[in-house]
Amino acid sequence: QVQLIESGGGSVQPGGSLRLSCAVSGYSFSDNCMTWFRQAPGKERQGVAAINTGSGSTHYADSVKGRFTISRDNARNRVYLQMNNLKTEDPAMYYCAADSSGLACGRSWHHVPFYGYWGQGTQVTVSS
Repeated sequence: QVQLIESGGGSVQPGGSLRLSCAVSGYSFSDNCMTWFRQAPGKERQGVAAINTGSGSTHYADSVKGRFTISRDNARNRVYLQMNNLKTEDPAMYYCAADSSGLACGRSWHHVPFYGYWGQGTQVTVSS
């Protein structure tokens, strides 16, 4: 049984930082695509950042480039999202997702249907 458990969300002021963590079990972690999505109330789920856990190659949404960094620890089966300089447009529920299609490691990394495994999410709030 595949399990993804996110942690690290919270409330920060604009300009602050948070580090999200996703613990993965029951999944072939070492050579697949793991992605962070986010969803704000009333909006569609949006791809934030993706990483190929084998090659280490990454993709980012334009809105977070230069501020967010995705990384992985293959020994611990974890994926991280370091979020710096958080802005008022970043608040959302952040979800960790694992590729179940074999198609997510590429230009369509943000395509929600490619991911069959999801965590429960961790809430990020940015307010002054």
